[in-house]
Amino acid sequence: MKGSRPEQAVLTRNTDTSKTEATRATIENMVDGLNDHRIEDIGEFFAENFRWLGNQGCGTKTGLREFQENWQKPFQAAFSDKVCIDEARLYMGEWAAAFGRQEATHSGEFLGIAPTGKRVEIRYMDFWKVVDGKIVDNWVNVDFAHVAAQLGVDLFKGQGWEAYDKGERQPPQPQASTDQ
Repeated sequence: MKGSRPEQAVLTRNTDTSKTEATRATIENMVDGLNDHRIEDIGEFFAENFRWLGNQGCGTKTGLREFQENWQKPFQAAFSDKVCIDEARLYMGEWAAAFGRQEATHSGEFLGIAPTGKRVEIRYMDFWKVVDGKIVDNWVNVDFAHVAAQLGVDLFKGQGWEAYDKGERQPPQPQASTDQ
């Protein structure tokens, strides 16, 4: 055995699988609500004190109001005519996950980029925990770098690893290990 073996999947270990269908209903209804551009009444799907844990650039929101004010409203101000398309969803007890894309028009400032009117793809992954019909935790990864690239801005300034894929740069290699 090489390397450490930390305990895995602690959060989902004791999920109640009898709640899978209720979780599915909550998530499907919430996505419909997002596609209807609901903000003020989105609490139908989210607990008042839920946590929204985003990647760098998206931030972390604690509570429904922060989510509405610091995510939903700025996002809808930057991107109009948006539709959420989950490409895959998984359900297990109180847990759900999805990945997909939003398609939207860049109609307001985003990351300091003035509106371009371009139609963009916004890729994402979501992981939700649902308790008593409400989302209490939402881990999110939104690919802002991909969105910026579509708007002509390289957030990595040519240092992204895509340069390795294109053969423009040589990828570094790890040093040989002396551990046996």
